Amino acid sequence: MALEYWNVGEEVSVRDAFGRVLVDQASEREDWVLLDADVAGGTGAKPLVGSNPDRVMQFGIAEQNMMAASAGVADTGLIPVVSTFAAFGCMRAHEQFRTAVAYAERNVKLCCSHIGVDVGPDGATAQMFEDIATMRAIPNVTVVVPADANEFMQAFKAVLDHDGPVYMRIGRSPTPVVYEANAEFKIGKANRVREGSDVTVIACGVMVARALKAAEMLEAEGISVRVVNLSTIKPIDVDEVVAAARETSGIVTAEDHNIMGGMGSAVAECLAEHHPARVKFIGIKDVFGKSGEHDELPTMFGIDADSVAAACRELAGK
Repeated sequence: MALEYWNVGEEVSVRDAFGRVLVDQASEREDWVLLDADVAGGTGAKPLVGSNPDRVMQFGIAEQNMMAASAGVADTGLIPVVSTFAAFGCMRAHEQFRTAVAYAERNVKLCCSHIGVDVGPDGATAQMFEDIATMRAIPNVTVVVPADANEFMQAFKAVLDHDGPVYMRIGRSPTPVVYEANAEFKIGKANRVREGSDVTVIACGVMVARALKAAEMLEAEGISVRVVNLSTIKPIDVDEVVAAARETSGIVTAEDHNIMGGMGSAVAECLAEHHPARVKFIGIKDVFGKSGEHDELPTMFGIDADSVAAACRELAGK
């Protein structure tokens, strides 16, 4: 059965896409297995547990053991897809991922949900603002942050084809679909989703939809905003980042993550080396989160479309 995509404009949780593409890829290929830490209902992986229980290895609430075991699974030739909440996969099992997986360049795919204020009511301890910084600092690791449910499914297939350790973010709350079905996804390649000549917004994850909304708002004010989806944070698409610096008056980075060490930092590092430019950072301002609704917290933390638009106005000088 063909993989079913969602329509552009629908609001869909990326974890729903995770469950759908897992079942699809279980029927397409036999070279991978899911490792779960008793959170399949939370990560979106439950459809696979129900349809293909033989493709799931259950570790209970023992993330360090699960991560260490993934290295052994990888050595058998199977591809382990490790699934848990980001606070547990990126922090609790960080040492095992760094040493047992990344150091040896084992072919493990770490797919974590519960990231940013997208988590909503679960609050500060579950709202992972540090995962991009933590994972991109580890050598040999590719970091992927899809913009929506449709892109996630394409990205997941590309991640399975990629040889080496990958960290991938899974959003929890509904977010607008911005990509058509079967849109091409290539690891390491950014995607210019909207042309513009005054300012560029480089965004990832749920912030891509907010950047597009901000661009529409500013078009009515005579400000032309380019929007770039940086769905691969590492390796970064140097050419696209430099093009934005050369062709527009400044860059706004937008992420549901701490501005310390995240996607914005990766963009700034790239610009500092290749083409210095004016940059404004939209993200979590180095604080912990709070419990609240997923559609209220972005305004509280200054990462909503209005905040992106305000930063663009500043760089455009209007």
